[in-house]
Amino acid sequence: MAEELVLETWDLQCERNGREHRTAEMGCGQLVVRRGQPFTITLSFSGRAYEDGVDKLAFNVETEDSVFLRDEDERCEYVLCQQGLIYQGTRDYITSTPWNFGQFEEDILSICLKLLDTNPKFLRDQDRDCSRRNDPVYIGRVVSAMVNCNDEDRGVLAGRWDDRYEDGMSPMAWIGSVDILKRWKKFGCQPVKYGQCWVFAAVACTVMRCLGVPSRVVTNYNSAHDTNGNLVIDRYLSELGVEDRRSRDMIWNFHCWVESWMARPDLAGSYDGWQALDPTPQEKSEGVFCCGPAPVRAIREGDLQLKYDIPFVFAEVNADVVYWVVQRDGSQKKSIHSSVVGKNISTKSVGKDSREDITHTYKYPEGSEKEREVFAKAELETRSLREEDEGLHLKIKLTEGANNGCDFDVLAVISNNTDVERVCRLMLCARTAGYNGAVGPQCGMKDLLNVTLEPREEKRVPLHVLYEKYRESLTQDNLIKVVALLTEYQTGDVIVAVRDVYIQNPEIKIRILGEPMQNRKLVAEISLVNPLADPLSNGLFVVEGAGLTDGQQIKELEEPVEPQAEVKVRLDFVPRQAGLRKLMVDFESDKLTGVKGYRNVIIAPQPQ
Repeated sequence: MAEELVLETWDLQCERNGREHRTAEMGCGQLVVRRGQPFTITLSFSGRAYEDGVDKLAFNVETEDSVFLRDEDERCEYVLCQQGLIYQGTRDYITSTPWNFGQFEEDILSICLKLLDTNPKFLRDQDRDCSRRNDPVYIGRVVSAMVNCNDEDRGVLAGRWDDRYEDGMSPMAWIGSVDILKRWKKFGCQPVKYGQCWVFAAVACTVMRCLGVPSRVVTNYNSAHDTNGNLVIDRYLSELGVEDRRSRDMIWNFHCWVESWMARPDLAGSYDGWQALDPTPQEKSEGVFCCGPAPVRAIREGDLQLKYDIPFVFAEVNADVVYWVVQRDGSQKKSIHSSVVGKNISTKSVGKDSREDITHTYKYPEGSEKEREVFAKAELETRSLREEDEGLHLKIKLTEGANNGCDFDVLAVISNNTDVERVCRLMLCARTAGYNGAVGPQCGMKDLLNVTLEPREEKRVPLHVLYEKYRESLTQDNLIKVVALLTEYQTGDVIVAVRDVYIQNPEIKIRILGEPMQNRKLVAEISLVNPLADPLSNGLFVVEGAGLTDGQQIKELEEPVEPQAEVKVRLDFVPRQAGLRKLMVDFESDKLTGVKGYRNVIIAPQPQ
């Protein structure tokens, strides 16, 4: 009888495989390889010599890569890049905030695997769950559900939108996913407080990239939340522009979700590519607070019958808005807006710190024949609502940038496009607001009983908004919602115009002192000017960057920052990774919160 071949030792060659598979930054203590790519291991046997053709070694290796992106630059951006930009602000004033995804940071892979092992599907049937983890569609739904905690499933983040965050962290204060995921693990998988849409999306992006699925955060401006599936968002206003009654339908100033790249063999047709995944808990899908993966191509073509949750995402970018103005006698006048939802859909460009507009991937141009075909396919025989043209046009303009601590002006621009005189009443109202559409106290008002417009005349009516009026009620979202109501006396018709004004925070300036080199100390000089008329108390800077800092560094200010004064701090750090890195900074205080800044730093490799 032939002597047995006994496996004695093995070398998984973690360092070599990590380098070739671009997983080295996860550490060399474990073998992490990517599907569809060869890897090398060394096995040593005892007992006798290995005989080729006689002895056979069998490995069960998954070679089909359903998340493969052909473009090398895109792979670098959507799988390997640990930092990025997330777009916020308004459709008229788009801002970017830096984010440290940190998918290769220490312990993040084990935390992502812990998240998979915590999900209820795993707890119900471990074998079935693990056997489906080679399917990115399945993984996407699990991650979408587990990033929020709304199903009491020990999910990562608790959401809150009421500006009351005393028992946790304000969503505006986060600058990365690493701290959130580590807190979740440290405190026994208890939900981390608090998140809003961009935080949910960014954490989901980190998890998906860590698991090897190309992913990016996208932002949709004027995003509709349609609760009854009729593709119409109803809003009710009084004659003074104040919300008359609450509706479950909402228009979010912006909304963020994740796109992940994957094949869709579960769908008949050509739906491979970017899929929308939304971990922000809004509506249930198959009994769970998750959303997607919804093929972006199916959303564009109006193929609402396919999996998963396509009608909900379709409404987010395509719904019509109807403003019902409730008269004193209880009657209602409507103002219809059919092209305000789903604007400037944005994501970070590949390899650059600039914005890429991807609206065209979600919808055809407004009013085009193809767009109407899509609506017909979406079971709307004709577009049920049209933007009415009474010959009077109304819009709101911002005269110049609105800076925190300053007064500013907005203009109601009224155009009479007819050949007859029109006599109207104009009402202008400004209120502080949250990015999810909720409004706060009034901070500006103008009510003109008579505005007479000659044929083909345009008039501009200013509204002066004072800092002293909005200073106490401005939310951490830094938004003021301006509503204009124009009522024509002869017909009684009402036109509504709405504009969200973003109140700009001061700039954080960052200087790097010293020669940026791997494993050599660097100094960051960080400064900010207090633009307000009040001192800033309890100020602190939070700094982090994948491959730059060892976790977060926090610098608390010992003294208040006086009005118009500059505060300047220095922080030391030792870069551990070479290449292009982002140093990200957040500033918090009692009166200024969520102030963000970043600086790109190219770290030279350590000399050999």
